[in-house]
Amino acid sequence: RFHCFWTMKAVILIGGPQKGTRFRPLSLEIPKPLFPVAGQPMIEHHIEACIKVPEMQEIILIGYFNDCEPLRRFVQHAQKKFRVPIRYLQEYESLGTGGGLYHFRDQILKGGLDEFFVMNCDVCCDFPLVEMIEFRRNHAPDAVITMLGTEANSKQAINYGCIVEDSETHEVSHYVEKPETFVSNVINTGIYLLSFKVFDFMKNVFEENYASGLEDPGSQKDTIRLEQDVLAPLSGTGQVFVYKTNRFWCQIKTASSTIYANRLYLAKSQRDSPDLLESPSEKNIIGDVRIHETAEVDPTAKLGPNVYIGPGVRVNAGARVRESIILDGAILDEHCCVLHSIIGWNSRVGQWARVEGFPCDPNPNDPLARLASDSMFNEDGRLNPAITILAKDVTVSREIIVLNSIVLPHKDLSFSYKNQIIL
Repeated sequence: RFHCFWTMKAVILIGGPQKGTRFRPLSLEIPKPLFPVAGQPMIEHHIEACIKVPEMQEIILIGYFNDCEPLRRFVQHAQKKFRVPIRYLQEYESLGTGGGLYHFRDQILKGGLDEFFVMNCDVCCDFPLVEMIEFRRNHAPDAVITMLGTEANSKQAINYGCIVEDSETHEVSHYVEKPETFVSNVINTGIYLLSFKVFDFMKNVFEENYASGLEDPGSQKDTIRLEQDVLAPLSGTGQVFVYKTNRFWCQIKTASSTIYANRLYLAKSQRDSPDLLESPSEKNIIGDVRIHETAEVDPTAKLGPNVYIGPGVRVNAGARVRESIILDGAILDEHCCVLHSIIGWNSRVGQWARVEGFPCDPNPNDPLARLASDSMFNEDGRLNPAITILAKDVTVSREIIVLNSIVLPHKDLSFSYKNQIIL
């Protein structure tokens, strides 16, 4: 295998406060990229993968969070932790998935860069980045875009960007973003390895947008959509290739999807860093469980599988937690039960109370099934079955049951609720 690497950079697209609305109420308290999944901010999993690439020179975050103190603190912390330069470049407005890249092209290419990674922040993945580099250099050295692809079943594939490839060369002959009818089982994961030549094509797109903007002053002439404006037109020209992976991958579009992503990343920790997890030999630990060092867990509480207990959390005697994320400062009182739920910052679940959501896993009998991205509401205007979310500073009184509900911040629940949004 070919193991020669040049200087590399990675760009992570993190969006902004107008994005991630489907992530509420969790994004009311913290920017979506910083939400903890399996004990680490969502974006930190991307950074961990990037620093494993040889000669990683710099990691650039592009988004339009304005004067965001939590993001600034995270960047400072991450630079110290990973010992690699990390910068946040702020767009003056939302410029699309390609507009920010083009706007900051000089910053990205500084240092004579030949190629660089681009990845969306809202994906959970095993990140085969080194394999993508080797694929490009061994099989597609002239590729302008090398995409990471995976497979989905025919029903769900239309919810993603669909890729038609040559099965021998892996050249992309056709690309459609969220087609109305079935095109291909191979889908776009939102992770790319781009050549510097991509900016030549983006320049043409920008000039066309600018020319049309003179005729239509209301158009967004600075916006470039990487998928529709760049990927689709370049497909079939011999410049776009796909590297397919069968490793785990899912999108993190909604708050509900974090529970499934939490499970995937905890399993990855069990494989790569088992010291981060609790020993399954412990009497009341089942499967993959990560507990922050400052949390207090009574030895009679039963945790797992797939549980994260955050900083300063207190889990009292007899509590049961499964398939859940318990955020900073939360308290689980004696004999309460938390299943398929997110318990928000400084929230409290009372004695013998039950907080339970509905598991939203892919179909286990279909190897190509992906996490469903259904609407939050059904045709009758009721909540579809999903996980239960308690936002910040919510108190559930003793012996209360909360099922399949979303509770906004600063609420005291003294009655039981089912299938409701509590404003």
